[in-house]
Amino acid sequence: MIRVLIVEDDPMVAELNRRYLACIPGFLLVAAVKTGDAALVILLKEKIDLVLLDVFMPGLSGLELLMEMRSQGITADVILLTAARDSHSINQALQYGAVDYLVKPFEFERFSAALANYKHRSKFIKSQGELDQHEIDQRVLFREPVHADQLPKGLDRKTLKKILEGIKERSGHEFTTEEMANQVGISRVSMRKYLEFLEKAGFLSLDISYGSIGRPVYKYQYTGKEYGV
Repeated sequence: MIRVLIVEDDPMVAELNRRYLACIPGFLLVAAVKTGDAALVILLKEKIDLVLLDVFMPGLSGLELLMEMRSQGITADVILLTAARDSHSINQALQYGAVDYLVKPFEFERFSAALANYKHRSKFIKSQGELDQHEIDQRVLFREPVHADQLPKGLDRKTLKKILEGIKERSGHEFTTEEMANQVGISRVSMRKYLEFLEKAGFLSLDISYGSIGRPVYKYQYTGKEYGV
């Protein structure tokens, strides 16, 4: 069994992560804690294989905990589950050995894929003496050829075109996922996938603001870049 530590200060999110984890075979939850300091205590006492780690927490942040883990020789693997999507946070996480990075709010399918890939990769590496380049690419890094004219799985070209038209109508104005979903007539969950894809492609800029209860609000704006569909 892969022994897991959840580090998340939001009780509702921690419970969701706990339930997600319980649905995936091969993983054992050792503990769930609210702070990086509490996590460090457990990591120094218990055998932990994988840490599911938030970034924004009181006291020791997730990235500070990750750095402290490495400085103390704690080799547990880390998957970030966080609202932090700025390039600095992502780069720091990767520099200190995070094996995956999930941006909140994520769906169970992405969570499940992250853990399945981790389990497969860990088992495969431990079972091999040496690996060739093909095995590293396919079984460790999970790299696949990427074609410019392909859309991510689950995205429809006609729907994307309709969304692009709606976005251009709001040129110069910010909008939320819910606002665009209502305008186009699809679910907020589906719309989020399209907007994340367009933001990564440079078609949209993203601004994250935090309300009084600390929940992030994602606001998108058209960058003016053309995207052919």
